[in-house]
Amino acid sequence: MKKKNKVLLLGWDAADWKIMGPLLAKGQMPALKKLIDRGVYGNMATMNPPYSPMLWSTVATGKTPDKHGVLGFLELMPDMKGVHPVTVNSRKSRAIWNILHNQGFKSNLVGWWPSFPAEPINGVVVTDRFQKVSMDPKAKNPIVSGTIHPESLVKEMSDLRLFPYEITEAHILPFMPKAKNIDQKNDKGLRAFAKIMAENVSIHSAATYTMQNSEWDFMAVYYDLIDHFCHAFMKFHPPKLNPVPQDLYEIYKDCVNSAYRFQDMMLERTLELVSEDTTVIIMSDHGYESDHKRILEMPKYQAAPSLEHRQFGMFVAAGPNIKTNEKIFGLGLIDVAPTLLHMFDLPIGKDMDGKVALDIFKETSPPNYIESWEHIEGDFGESKNTDYKDFLNDQETMEQLIELGYIDRPDEKIENSIVKVKCDLKHNLARVYLGKKDYDKSKAILLELIEEKDPIDLIPYYMDLLAISFSESDYDKAEIYLNELRTRDKKFKINTYFSEAKILMHKGHIDKALKLLIEAKNKKPNAQVWYEIGKIYLQIGDYSNAKNAFEESLKLEVDNAKFHNALAVTLIRLEHFEEAAEHALTSIELVKYFPEAHYTLGEALEKLGDTENAKKAYQTAAKLKPKTHHRAEKAIENIESQNKFEDKINSTNHKDQIIVVSGLPRSGTSLMMQMLHKGGKTVLTDSNRKADISNPKGYFEYDPVMSLHKDNTWLHKAQNKSVKVVAPLLKFLDPQYRYKVIFMNRDLHEVVQSQQKMIGKDTETLPIRLFESYKKHLSLVETWKNKEPGVELIYINYKDVLSNTREVTSKVSSFLGEDLDLDAMIGCVDTSLYRNKS
Repeated sequence: MKKKNKVLLLGWDAADWKIMGPLLAKGQMPALKKLIDRGVYGNMATMNPPYSPMLWSTVATGKTPDKHGVLGFLELMPDMKGVHPVTVNSRKSRAIWNILHNQGFKSNLVGWWPSFPAEPINGVVVTDRFQKVSMDPKAKNPIVSGTIHPESLVKEMSDLRLFPYEITEAHILPFMPKAKNIDQKNDKGLRAFAKIMAENVSIHSAATYTMQNSEWDFMAVYYDLIDHFCHAFMKFHPPKLNPVPQDLYEIYKDCVNSAYRFQDMMLERTLELVSEDTTVIIMSDHGYESDHKRILEMPKYQAAPSLEHRQFGMFVAAGPNIKTNEKIFGLGLIDVAPTLLHMFDLPIGKDMDGKVALDIFKETSPPNYIESWEHIEGDFGESKNTDYKDFLNDQETMEQLIELGYIDRPDEKIENSIVKVKCDLKHNLARVYLGKKDYDKSKAILLELIEEKDPIDLIPYYMDLLAISFSESDYDKAEIYLNELRTRDKKFKINTYFSEAKILMHKGHIDKALKLLIEAKNKKPNAQVWYEIGKIYLQIGDYSNAKNAFEESLKLEVDNAKFHNALAVTLIRLEHFEEAAEHALTSIELVKYFPEAHYTLGEALEKLGDTENAKKAYQTAAKLKPKTHHRAEKAIENIESQNKFEDKINSTNHKDQIIVVSGLPRSGTSLMMQMLHKGGKTVLTDSNRKADISNPKGYFEYDPVMSLHKDNTWLHKAQNKSVKVVAPLLKFLDPQYRYKVIFMNRDLHEVVQSQQKMIGKDTETLPIRLFESYKKHLSLVETWKNKEPGVELIYINYKDVLSNTREVTSKVSSFLGEDLDLDAMIGCVDTSLYRNKS
């Protein structure tokens, strides 16, 4: 067999660029810096829910948890008579080391979570039970059966473990220079430190020993140092949070940064032990909140500490065929296993959810595929150990999970604990389906759980059902679930203003929704509330305020892809196309498989005149989400036909242009027609519709316009004249003519309110479907304008006509290229007719 380059995979749980960035800049993580300089780096997108055993199993298998079977921190015993920390027996899919074993490669595995009991692969396995020892100096800590494979290594590796009671001031003071000030009777900080430090030093010792004393092709090592330090000490990390006592802040403020620096020191030693033909990959399963989103008081529900896990972890790779000093984008946890298989020239299972990260390689070859590695017969070194007698009571692991807040202390009645774990595993599966947007499967599980659980524990289920209802635009169900949450929100503090605002928007109470979110923002600013405010402004066409809101959201959360995309959409509406393209690109860099961002990029590039790349962006959007991106395919057609339109327009006499006044009904089109008429332009009207109380100065309409979608042969009569055409009919204008379009914009709230008043309906509650329909029409105007080279269009704001009349008349005159009687136009404006104000 051809000799393969080695691959070393290092898992740094919760490592985050936000913290590493400043440390790298100060030269405080030199080993990682050297690796970055000779390799690639980027974000690593996590999954929902962000629970480490589930995530690291996804890394190992390339599959989502519903497929690989690891669904939480605990599992049920085979006899269904107890619970214990999750083991490798929960995993139903073959991991990368199983596949490599089958293909004749040697693999080492150290500390992976979960990996106990050890699988009998060709290589060395030191499981996640190896480092778990008692805090009690008097306790015996034997290495139980199944901890190490092969068993023959147990004796020589037993002395590699460091015990918490062996931690000295030499270990402590670099992390906590003021450790002497700790009140050890009431403050358990040193206890947590000693346990985390001892366990990770034990893992590192086992890893370096194994690297030096065995042959291997692939090796994976997992460290929980950063994650556990963050759970224990992030509340004290700078900048100081107001509720944190100053004396405790002074003691613990350096702990998190010191953990990163210590992790880098271990990396330095590891790199000394690998040869130049080794590809080194370092990655984390998620990030960790280190700023205003830190939580000082965790809510009391399952795995609440994961609320501080950020959506992006980190990824670094360097080696013989890895690009040099280059940032890469769009990686996800599911991509790691397929990429590793490709590095060993092995096929990827079509049932894997990830893709090969080809962007990281200097030289690439097309990936090979098989249906599934699960269907291949042969020896895969899989665990056959279902005898749980030796590890029924994994008390140390249980205690640590309890201390970290990931699980509750088991009920004294074992049957209650069994029921709770069953429900937690089902709930985690429901959240996996929710993350995959398989709402039907998620709902079915959640509704089943509601029938099973004690009422105090139902809140997380209703929260997920609420989220699904919004995703499916089922606002009636959403309101039911929101009211259910309100009745139960006694023990838990749940922010419901986003949900309330969405329901208010659906009912047409736009002002109330906006007021609610602004009040929430004033109480406690956060990125999400700014984003929701921006979405409302964008929806009602207030692009300036939408832009400000999205910019505020990005100040607080700069690496949120949907925030960047929303800002890009807004900037397109404001005709800031270059800036829009930059934010759309940033969104794609953060989340590569984001179809909406690719479409937005296409819009921005098309408006910048880069039709070739715009077409590529639209094609990507359509490929990623074909069922809902017919508009992308339509945009591609428009680009391809653009030259044909241009040829036709170039032969047209521009002197015979048609001036079109357009907009939604009640947006000020009649006023603009009147102004053009008084300014000296001939208007095309039959005066059949008479003035009334709603339009006392006349409508200036032309009856054939109403049938424009059936017959546009009369348009030659409109040449050198102005004619009023409502927005939905613009697309039926004959492209053989040249058009100057004055499009009247008005607050959508006011437009609908004015229409409701005109037809004698309630103006307080707005029909949301009509509102949404009009919003769609406005977006289609942009699409139509961009595909028609014979169309020039300006937007005129109705409020500006009333308050900045002279400026507007000058703008219109300049746009038309004609000398109009501006004073006569100004004289048309009667502000007393502005009666439906938002």
